[in-house]
Amino acid sequence: TTPAPATPTGNDSASGPITRGSGRYRFPRTALPTTWTRATKKRYAPTRHGSDSEIPSIGALEPDAGWQLWQGPDYHYPNTVLLPLEAIQAAKTQSLSAGEQLDRALRRAFWAESRPIQLHHEILAIAADIADLDHERLEHDLRVGVGRSAIFDDLDIIRTGAVAMSPHMFLPDGTNHANPGIDVHWQGDWAKGFPVVDSDDSDAIAKLLTGQQ
Repeated sequence: TTPAPATPTGNDSASGPITRGSGRYRFPRTALPTTWTRATKKRYAPTRHGSDSEIPSIGALEPDAGWQLWQGPDYHYPNTVLLPLEAIQAAKTQSLSAGEQLDRALRRAFWAESRPIQLHHEILAIAADIADLDHERLEHDLRVGVGRSAIFDDLDIIRTGAVAMSPHMFLPDGTNHANPGIDVHWQGDWAKGFPVVDSDDSDAIAKLLTGQQ
């Protein structure tokens, strides 16, 4: 149900509390840094097996979104996307729109363009195409770690069990919805088998926002 390729497996952005401005809903991104959460369970994420196994199933839901298996050299494959998560949080301090746009651009760069988004210079190159961003400020903020504390704050919340997965939407009325619109199960073990989509309601998020669920 996402309009662009989903967040990189292993280090995801979850949708935070939803606000509304200028007649449009904004989704403040919060981080789901599973590089850390899985490491504590001795599952050292991310794994390419997990990402590659998702594309045939998830890609079928939105086939024109540009999905592709990793096309770059194996040694360019992101072994972490913690720095992109920091970049999104730093962009969000400029505006919610800037954070949304960088989040989407980084997703597409990974899933549709096979770009090494874990690299500082690659993040800046991706961000350069976003007009709403102050690029010099973003570069400075990445240097000094402006978004880093927000990642740790989100990690503390995740460890309480309040966040189940990415995406997990939290609405202003206090309700929350994990992976809205999609029911899915894994066939076989994670990263060995593959996800099976049991149902998909492409209007689910719109229904939640308009109170039609």
